[in-house]
Amino acid sequence: MNSTLQRILTGHRPTGPRHIGHLVGTLTNWVKLQNDYECFFLVADLHVLTTDYQHPGQIRANIQEMLADWLAAGIDPQRSRIVLQSAIPEHAQLSLLLSMLVSESRLRRVPTYKEQVKELHMQPTLGFLTYPVLQAADILLYRAGLVPVGEDQLPHLELAREIARRFNQLYSPLFPEPQALLSSVPRLPGIDNRAMHTSYGNAIYLRDTPEETTRKVMAMYTDPTRIHASDPGKVEGNPLFVYLDAFDTDAEKVQAYKERYQLGTVGDVEIKQHLAEVLNRSLAPLRERRNELIQHPDDLEDILLDGTRRSKELAHSTLEETMDRMGLTLRPPEDQFFPPQIPARGIFC
Repeated sequence: MNSTLQRILTGHRPTGPRHIGHLVGTLTNWVKLQNDYECFFLVADLHVLTTDYQHPGQIRANIQEMLADWLAAGIDPQRSRIVLQSAIPEHAQLSLLLSMLVSESRLRRVPTYKEQVKELHMQPTLGFLTYPVLQAADILLYRAGLVPVGEDQLPHLELAREIARRFNQLYSPLFPEPQALLSSVPRLPGIDNRAMHTSYGNAIYLRDTPEETTRKVMAMYTDPTRIHASDPGKVEGNPLFVYLDAFDTDAEKVQAYKERYQLGTVGDVEIKQHLAEVLNRSLAPLRERRNELIQHPDDLEDILLDGTRRSKELAHSTLEETMDRMGLTLRPPEDQFFPPQIPARGIFC
C-alpha cells in the first residue's frame, strides 16, 4: 500500500451497464485520479438490495457488465483496488456499529430519502432508511480522506463526517472526516431531457452499437417550441448541445452550430446526425476494449476478487480498532471460528 498518497473511496451500484452519463460524470474523472491518489473503487452490491432486493438473479451479471465498462474506460486494477462490497463482511459489521451513533430522525432528514421514496413509489425498508450509514461505513472502513461526489451526494457525505466526528469524540480518534472532491462536469441529461437513468429507458449505454446510438440520438428531445427548422431555437438546456459540449472536440464547429440554431438556419436532424457521428467516433475505442473484456467474465471476476483480497487486511484492521474503542474487546481467535479442518464457505473458497 502506498502510504504517501491520499486515499480515495468511490464506487457505483451494479445496476447494469454504464451509460455515457457515468462516463462523463464519474469514470473519466476516476481514471485521472489514479495518477495522484490511492484509489479504492467499490462495487456496491449491498446497496443494490436497498431498492431492488426482489431480483437477486441479476446482480452477478450486472457486476460483470459494470466491470467491463470500468476497465474499458481506463480503471487500472494494477494501480487501484476494485473491491466487492459484499465479499468483505466488515462493511456490514462497521455499518451496524456506526448505526448506534445516528438517530432514526436524522436519517429521515437525508434529502434523497423522501425524494427516492416518492420517485420509486416504494415502501421503504429498514435497509433503505439506513443505507447512508452503510455508505458512511464504506468510506470510513478504508479511512478515506477524499470522496469524489456530485452535489446531490453532499448530504450523504456530511452524514459520514458527522459519524466520524462523533465516534472520534466519544471514543478516540480513528476516522478522518472525509472531504468532498466535487466534480465540475455537469450531468448529462437523458435523451428525454430527464435525469439519465436506467429505469427511465432514456440512456445511451457504453455497450450500445453505433446503430443503437444513432437511433437514440435521432429520437432526442430538443427545443419543444421549435416547430420548423427555420424557427430560432434555444441552445441553453438543449440536450443536443449539452452532449456536443461534452464530446465534440471541435469547439469552433459546435459554436457555429449554436449560432445557426439560434438563427434558425439549421435543423434538428442535421445536428442530430452530426452528434451521432461524434458519439460513435468518440466511443469506438472504448467499445472495442469492452467487447473484448465482456467475452471473458471469469477474468473480470478474478480481477475483482484480487482487488478485494488486497483490501481485506485494511478493512479488518479498521473494524478491530473500532470494536476495541467501543468496548467489544472479548473475541476468540479466528481459527476457533473456522478451524483448518472445517472449510469455511464464502466467496474466496
